[in-house]
Amino acid sequence: MEYMFLPLKRYAEFSGRSRRTEFWMFALFQFLVWIVFLTLCGIVAGSMLMSMGKGDAGGLMAAGGTVMILLLIGVLIALAFFLPGLAVGMRRLHDTNRSGWWLGGYLILALVGGFLRAQGGAGLAGLISIVQLGYLIALIVFYCLDGTKGPNKYGPDPKGQADAQVFA
Repeated sequence: MEYMFLPLKRYAEFSGRSRRTEFWMFALFQFLVWIVFLTLCGIVAGSMLMSMGKGDAGGLMAAGGTVMILLLIGVLIALAFFLPGLAVGMRRLHDTNRSGWWLGGYLILALVGGFLRAQGGAGLAGLISIVQLGYLIALIVFYCLDGTKGPNKYGPDPKGQADAQVFA
């Protein structure tokens, strides 16, 4: 359970290494928070639809205000999880002896693809989306790999294991 909250304690710490347990438990924690939030949104949306069936303007205004509040809460949740998610992802890559720029490259592709879609360049944006999918699969594979044994250039082994070369 402590691994779920460890990235929040190490909020914007981009140096060092993180175990697979820390990364995946934080991913599970985020997933559970979003499930609770979306369930709440579904409940509120259902009650809004039921109240709007009466056809009064007050119900419509209340529904609009509720949607705005839910959007604000969703944005706040996303912002609260962005930096710790980025940091734990980078530390996880460090544990596999890879640079955090692997994650930076994915974010750059996402921004370029989003910009091209907004400008109407659907063909090139579609190609970038395919490259981005391949990049995402590579990142997931890296996140699933075991970390390097012993210290590497990013820091000591988070599992606390001794260097295997010392005893060879």
